[in-house]
Amino acid sequence: MPRAGLSADRVVTAAVELADEVGFEKVTLSALARRFGVKDASLYSHVRNLQELRTRMALRAGAEQIEEIARAVAGRAGKDALAAFAGAYRAYALRHPGRYAATQIRLDPALVAGSPAPRRTAEITYGMLRAYGLTEPDLTDAVRLLRSTFHGYCALEAAGAFNDPRDVRASWDKAIEALHVALSHWPGADRS
Repeated sequence: MPRAGLSADRVVTAAVELADEVGFEKVTLSALARRFGVKDASLYSHVRNLQELRTRMALRAGAEQIEEIARAVAGRAGKDALAAFAGAYRAYALRHPGRYAATQIRLDPALVAGSPAPRRTAEITYGMLRAYGLTEPDLTDAVRLLRSTFHGYCALEAAGAFNDPRDVRASWDKAIEALHVALSHWPGADRS
């Protein structure tokens, strides 16, 4: 019988909060059980195992992040939408490092079937990129370019790897400008 007051939602909420405090990789069922003051076995009524917990954390964080991005890009197109999308992505990654790390794990398609977060992410991302006149397979290539650029920049910034005195935000803005130029002049894209 589930312990009073515990639910899958409360367990996932505690897990993403703990991830932001100590890092995604340090979130375990034992650490969560200690946080709730219960035995590990009490959590198995709410999540089957660590893989399921991490999947739920990734889906929660992904949903949070894409909603922030959706609000930022609403009513914008082209470069303005790209800058808003990128800014919201970066802000979330830096504000919630553990949650953001959860969004980077490989998810088992069977465990995410039916979850609206991945579909919403694709809709917002592809919608923003369609303003550049891209179609498949260029859309997928552009998504991969943006994700790798945003993730790489955020990971380096969070690790304190930018030691040059130039303002990190100024470099970020230049990177977004460069991405806009690349998307506007996508190689081989049919712009007719």
